[in-house]
Amino acid sequence: MAGLEPVMPAATRLGRPSKWGWRTLLDAMLYLLRGGLPWRMLPPGLFPRVSTMQRWFYRWRGNGLWRAINHAVVMLVRELEGREASPTVCVIDSQSVKTTEGGGPQGYDAGKCIKGRKRHILTDTLGLMLDVVVHTADIQDRDGGPLLLQQIRRRFPWLSHIFADGGYAGDQIAGKAATTGEWTIEIIKRSDTAKGFVLLPRRWVVERTLAWLAIAGSRKTSKQLLRAQLPGSSSHPSNCSPAESQTADFTEFWIVSQTLREPFPV
Repeated sequence: MAGLEPVMPAATRLGRPSKWGWRTLLDAMLYLLRGGLPWRMLPPGLFPRVSTMQRWFYRWRGNGLWRAINHAVVMLVRELEGREASPTVCVIDSQSVKTTEGGGPQGYDAGKCIKGRKRHILTDTLGLMLDVVVHTADIQDRDGGPLLLQQIRRRFPWLSHIFADGGYAGDQIAGKAATTGEWTIEIIKRSDTAKGFVLLPRRWVVERTLAWLAIAGSRKTSKQLLRAQLPGSSSHPSNCSPAESQTADFTEFWIVSQTLREPFPV
């Protein structure tokens, strides 16, 4: 917890002093995430009121605190593992998931035969999530991938090498990625003669992270439960609604907390 002190908001001198500390607020948010619960199922007396929790969550999402927390925890875990705090190599992959009856933007992934949304994630070689983009499932990897690379460049400027699967092969994605920085893309392909499950080098790390979302995660991350409406064209991944941003933020923090094997890093 001490590693998060620099990124957490300091107490303000204006207004009434806060009754709840940020540790309690974080515990309450992770309690909801772990159980896949709606806001109003917070135990009364144990955590703040629902309106208080929602206000703090949306405030932290709006000012970028969730991503700052994820950034700080990733660097802390990497140093504990004997690595440099900022990675230079990353692994990219995507996962298409079904949406629920709540509605919202969705598309059809013909390759996976799934109607819903797709989340693009970027991890380091330890499997720690560096960033995530959520968009409709009909957007191909070569189109969604560059958006992820564009927004990760300022947070981890030393990233330069990417491991990816065959969906990211070709000159089209390489050309789009070149506009966001200097990248080298190494494609790890499955052998044509392989049968059944095959452990692919480097790629298994990001696939394990996606498995945490689908299996070890809560209902909020195993499926796209949060209802969303994209402004403008639904095929534009950068037009991400508040509900989709909430999904992305919860996804990031869930991965970090699961990696540390604790309800919250201490």
